Amino acid sequence: MRILLITKIFPNAMNPGQAPFNRRQFAALSRYCDIDVFATIPWFPGASRFSKWSVSNDAPREEIIEGLPVRHPRFLYLPKVAPYLNGPLYAASMLFELARHHPALDVIVGSFAYPDGFAAVCLAELLGVPAVVKVHGSDIDVLSQQPAVRPALEWGLRRATRVVAVSKQLKEGVHALGVPRDRIDVVMNGVDRTMFRPRDRGEARAALGRSPDRRLLLYVGHLLRDKGALDAIAAFERLAPAHPDVDLVLVGSGADEQACKAAAERLGHRVLLTGRLPHDQVARWVAACDALVLPSHHEGTPNVVIESLASGRRVVATNVGGIPDVLSSPALGELVAPGDLPALAEAMSRAAHAPYDPERIVSLAGCKGWDESARAFYNSILAARGERPVAVPATEMRPVLQLDGAPPSSRRWAPPPASRRFPEATQLGVGQA
Repeated sequence: MRILLITKIFPNAMNPGQAPFNRRQFAALSRYCDIDVFATIPWFPGASRFSKWSVSNDAPREEIIEGLPVRHPRFLYLPKVAPYLNGPLYAASMLFELARHHPALDVIVGSFAYPDGFAAVCLAELLGVPAVVKVHGSDIDVLSQQPAVRPALEWGLRRATRVVAVSKQLKEGVHALGVPRDRIDVVMNGVDRTMFRPRDRGEARAALGRSPDRRLLLYVGHLLRDKGALDAIAAFERLAPAHPDVDLVLVGSGADEQACKAAAERLGHRVLLTGRLPHDQVARWVAACDALVLPSHHEGTPNVVIESLASGRRVVATNVGGIPDVLSSPALGELVAPGDLPALAEAMSRAAHAPYDPERIVSLAGCKGWDESARAFYNSILAARGERPVAVPATEMRPVLQLDGAPPSSRRWAPPPASRRFPEATQLGVGQA
């Protein structure tokens, strides 16, 4: 089977830390089938003059990422001007790309409901193949509330052969947009269990130069208001005077980074902002903390919560999106309402001091690896083709292509030179919680 994956939330050489969850799931999916990736990049006249759009615009047209042949076609995008046109423009741009490089496809997958999923459905109908749309969170929770976008969003989801949601809550959100429940599958993201596993907290703190005698709360993700980064600092400011032995560390970067730095300055050395870090360093900070804090205003199923639990660390988070599905037991952490700073501060102070067994956290959470996640995704794709989903034993799976290995001969385009291949040393960024 040959699948085309279309998404704008995927890494590239200029932004290697973007969407590690898609990178890992798609790489694991390639054990089962041939995959081509159109990791799209928005473009509009003058985009290079805007810092938000200019970084990825310099990405190469082709590269190999975890063995996957990836193209970076540009699509015409009109930010904030006419959002209802972005889906049709995206589809037209991808049609032009397919006319230039036309692999024989069995399924088209769009990862993110709009405009990616909308475009995937349009192309699939033109080619007469099934379309699968994967939804992540804000594409349902936020975009569905925008009158200019909602009709196109609904059209794409209703005409998709199947929809894959990363949480039960998102499944209900998709159903509310008119998709029958029997066409929606819940496929949770996985976790790299070789990297995120219980480790000695003292050793991790020593490696990071942190005192073994202090308590440590950790935030990992984009430094955005909607992600709750400022709420985490504000809640910590409430608890700090009564708990002088507790520190807060924020790992990541984002549009509200300067606001976070300004808020952190009021608390001196007790709040540290590390900036964006590679994934192995994130894993070390998770191992060093007493608890993870993620007070998001809206979510899908944030991978950082899964990674924290897989590391044997409890979580304080908001009861939004798929987080309650993951924090299914009080032993795993506490849930508070988004924006409730007093409740968040109290939960954070309890989490900083509550004793618990990391191995029990791992056992209760039951976090799955990326292979299990990819297998469930593959079964959804099989269902879209009218084929019976099967459990494929690991021994029967095709090996994942290595970074320096050549893709199968059936690929329509050759891999770029080694100098343009995806840099393994930097591809594991953070911020996509």
